[in-house]
Amino acid sequence: MRSVTVDLDEASTAQLVGAAAAIAAQLAGRTPPESAAACMELTETLAAAADQLESAMAGLIERVDAAGEMRRWGLPSTQAWLRSRLGMRDSRAKERLTLARQRHRLPEVTARWAAGSLSSGYAATIAGSVARLNDQDCSAAEEILLGMVDEGFAAGKVAAFGRRIGDVIAERDGTDKADADSRRGYERSWITSTRSLDGGRYVKGWLNPEDAAIWDGTLGPLAKPAGEDDRRDLPERTAAALSSVLSGGHKATKVTVICDLDTLTGGQAPARLTDGTPIPAAQARRIALSAGVSPLLLGRGHLPLYLGYRERFASPGQRRVLETLYPTCAVQGCEVPGTLCEVDHVNGWALGHSPTDIDRLTLACGWHNRFKHTNAEQVHIARNADGRYIYRVLPPPDATAADHPPTELDWAA
Repeated sequence: MRSVTVDLDEASTAQLVGAAAAIAAQLAGRTPPESAAACMELTETLAAAADQLESAMAGLIERVDAAGEMRRWGLPSTQAWLRSRLGMRDSRAKERLTLARQRHRLPEVTARWAAGSLSSGYAATIAGSVARLNDQDCSAAEEILLGMVDEGFAAGKVAAFGRRIGDVIAERDGTDKADADSRRGYERSWITSTRSLDGGRYVKGWLNPEDAAIWDGTLGPLAKPAGEDDRRDLPERTAAALSSVLSGGHKATKVTVICDLDTLTGGQAPARLTDGTPIPAAQARRIALSAGVSPLLLGRGHLPLYLGYRERFASPGQRRVLETLYPTCAVQGCEVPGTLCEVDHVNGWALGHSPTDIDRLTLACGWHNRFKHTNAEQVHIARNADGRYIYRVLPPPDATAADHPPTELDWAA
């Protein structure tokens, strides 16, 4: 028989987390009571407790984020840690990160949340609403939104109100909304996008000077009138220019189709895209008729043949091969698409000692490429059955058992 005995006042945070994990494991394995009424009551009690656990977790995440601890473990960001190590969906990871980062600016929300008088849903809604407000407006927004909670508004209503909280504050204070925006002093650009009822999309945002220069340099020439008969106004032409850039405009779209030579010459073996999607042989031949065909010769074990020994940088052809082999960064758990990664020499590069051969290259995102260079002892390199490299990030050399406390502890009575 197992039991948990812990002095709630004297126990350390690690001991309390261990006890909570042990109890959670036992609860998860229990069969629910037969009484539906009892289940309803227990669910409400457990939900309130879960909200308080979420509050505690937000405090822990806040400390990890502020210290940058995740980088010592080979993770480029707090959000990447939450996704890869805790298995959170991207939207959930963003929500928890926002809660962690806004806690110190929302003292009343944080206090109520920790005390169990405010649900995680309301806390997340308010944190998301104030994320881009300055400290003065954040304080005003907290007061307004908590007032709505106290009046019994549902979380959805509070969220809808929170999306226009900046306008509400400006109206209440009698200030010009444009002036309020200009006072924000953002360092980072931001864009929000919401769907309209007819399937369209509203876009709102702000660009810092550097990003604004890119915007002007890219869209400016494309947003000019197409001729004397072009009756579109500037906003309409700008939208058309943005759409052109996002869709690739006049640039040809690159599609990689992998198939056997026999398929191109009339065989029925299916081809495939780089993400594994199968393409019927007939469709692959139709694609080949309207596109250039670049052959890729494979050696034994289906490994791409190497190209030269003294080139420092991978050739465009090698890059295309690597993007075919690696849909994402070679680091296990990293989700950066291969098309956005850098070509990495698996064993480093030195003239005459490390050839730029295709079977000694892989793709790694910029952050992990630099991490591998500066923390080589933390990167374990392996190769799977089809010849692709897999990088696994190991714990930092100075990591101890205390850095990874057990998620479930045995507490003797």
